[in-house]
Amino acid sequence: MNSRNWVRLFLSTLIVGGLSTSIVGFAVRWNEYKELFAGGQVAEILSILTWLIGVGFIFSLISQMGFFAYLTIHRFGIGIFRSLSLWSSVQLVLIIFVLFDLVYFRYRFFAEEGESMLSYLLISIFVLVYGLVVAYLKAKSTKKEAFVPALFFIVVITTVEWFPALRTNEESWLYLMLFPLLICNTYQLLILPKLTANTKVVKTTSG
Repeated sequence: MNSRNWVRLFLSTLIVGGLSTSIVGFAVRWNEYKELFAGGQVAEILSILTWLIGVGFIFSLISQMGFFAYLTIHRFGIGIFRSLSLWSSVQLVLIIFVLFDLVYFRYRFFAEEGESMLSYLLISIFVLVYGLVVAYLKAKSTKKEAFVPALFFIVVITTVEWFPALRTNEESWLYLMLFPLLICNTYQLLILPKLTANTKVVKTTSG
């Protein structure tokens, strides 16, 4: 991928992060903000919107760092195990491990006495199901071997990126960070083949 496409990916992902965080931010805290809309307090709404966009840019940067870190890890993994099928098996084990930790350790450290594990389990299931859907779309648009790496990226890398919110365990922050990260990660994962394809077309026509 050339520098022009990298800049395009960077800026477009930045916009995706800002927009998605703005929408999610108003949604998860609607009980706090609905009075502002009802009262027509435009200045306050714009102030909150500006703050959410700024936070979204930060989430986008975290997502992009995670994405390029994963591309490096993926290359190292293939080089170390020297077999795509073996590296895929390792990734599946890591996915299971992370999903287990996402339930067990959060429940152990944050659950109150008598609290059910269900809410902790549901988040883990949601991340897994979302990852499966994105991985299916990735494999369908490229090749079947891309399924496991895409699932690993969505589940494992997103969870690592999500860690600051997981540490606080504040519900609104959990959702405020999770959904934009998933959206940014999905966008990068699915748009990358199109960018690289465009680069190859340009090289072919210019050559």
